[in-house]
Amino acid sequence: MLTRLIPSIFYASMQDGLDLFVEGMAFKLLHRDGKLAVVERDSAKAYLVEDAEFAAKNRPEIAIETDTIEDLYAELSLRSPELLHPNGKVIERKPWGAREFALLDKTGVCVVFREW
Repeated sequence: MLTRLIPSIFYASMQDGLDLFVEGMAFKLLHRDGKLAVVERDSAKAYLVEDAEFAAKNRPEIAIETDTIEDLYAELSLRSPELLHPNGKVIERKPWGAREFALLDKTGVCVVFREW
């Protein structure tokens, strides 16, 4: 049984990842050493890895499903309005049926929040 998929997200500067996940989205910092940080909020977890070479090659889009999109949007749009994605700054129903909004950090990492 698979229980969780945990992405590794590469940053040239670890602080950029912490700015998005810990400061911007209120994830808890579970672990940090050298070039790795583990962050978690509710059932969502990510590994932030400091590696400039891989960061230059890959700026991911990450989707997080939720069943409380209105509450999450209210919290995050107040907490970090500067992170709202220019093309996803409000909750919108997409053609595939999900309601979504998104955050975008200064390095190009996009986090989409989705409610089906």
